[in-house]
Amino acid sequence: MIAFTRANTYFKEINTEILALSVDSLSSHLAWVYDIYCRTGIKISFPIIADRNSIIARRYGMISNEESTTETVRNVYIIDEKQVIRTILIYPMNVGRFIPEILRTVRALQMVDCMGGATAANWMPNQPVIIPAPKTYEELEKRVEYINKNKNGINWYLSFEEPNKKCISEAKSENNIEGEEKC
Repeated sequence: MIAFTRANTYFKEINTEILALSVDSLSSHLAWVYDIYCRTGIKISFPIIADRNSIIARRYGMISNEESTTETVRNVYIIDEKQVIRTILIYPMNVGRFIPEILRTVRALQMVDCMGGATAANWMPNQPVIIPAPKTYEELEKRVEYINKNKNGINWYLSFEEPNKKCISEAKSENNIEGEEKC
């Protein structure tokens, strides 16, 4: 809770909202939030849903019977604006989440949504994106020419393109108009 609150500014910069789900009661949530504030001065900056009957947690596979029949594992779901689950990260109860990886994953999804293509292993924001492979022989020839000219690939099936500046700026924009395509 504290780590996500500390990183919430970064999530907001990339048009991402945090929402927590817990199988504990509303009064437990209030007690946590108050205790965190009293001990650290940090105010939790996102909503926490009380899933007292574990209905949501079970539907999303957040209860690991190997670990506990009542406690949730530390799952992170990245859900896009169309309510499609794009990424599920599952952490055991005794391993903390890694916020930089969650931010990187959101940025990677936004970049490939905006530009197409894919991100390579160990991709970091502002690094080149893998261009989709050609679908015709004519496109393949153009791709080989493109690679030879720009020195930006290994072969026709693996070439790269610098991130589109529009995609970078839209991913960072907090003021996207409703209905406008987002990266």
